[in-house]
Amino acid sequence: MARQVFLYLNLRYTCSVHVISRKALKEFWVRHPDSKTVLVRWHKAMVRAEFKSFAELRLAFPSADWVGPWIVFNIGGNKYRLITSMHFNRGKVYIRQVLTHPEYEKGSWKE
Repeated sequence: MARQVFLYLNLRYTCSVHVISRKALKEFWVRHPDSKTVLVRWHKAMVRAEFKSFAELRLAFPSADWVGPWIVFNIGGNKYRLITSMHFNRGKVYIRQVLTHPEYEKGSWKE
């Protein structure tokens, strides 16, 4: 029983990042087909990693910025912005919005 609890806790708290939800990425790349490759690459990198802090995240994604309560990823060489909420303690990242750079610059996503 103790081993089962250990395996559960180990799996529960040391797994890769859980991205919620990939659907937002898919909806965006349907409208912007050239974004699909970079968004799929970002998703794969996230689910294969384990980030305990923003500093660890910045090692993998140097262009990520903490903007208020959000972590914003610069995707596709400054063409797109991926706005997320990350919970490092739970290993979860919630996708709030995926925007083109001009949409991001308008700033309405902050509201």
